[in-house]
Amino acid sequence: MVCFCFLVDQKRMVRRCKPVAGSCSRCGRGASVAEMRTSTRFCYIPFYWKSWKAIICSFCGAVLKSYR
Repeated sequence: MVCFCFLVDQKRMVRRCKPVAGSCSRCGRGASVAEMRTSTRFCYIPFYWKSWKAIICSFCGAVLKSYR
């Protein structure tokens, strides 16, 4: 019997952010618009990147709305 085990993970990074008017619906703190980057890695080697914008909470880090 042959068993294959591959390590695939996804990492989100905030590239830039600036505050916006409004508050988080979960914790009530301030929100900010951010340029996000998602990188998917296969055995620690990145092979796919995706950039997108999102409104995130500056305190708890929750993604409130995403623009893909």
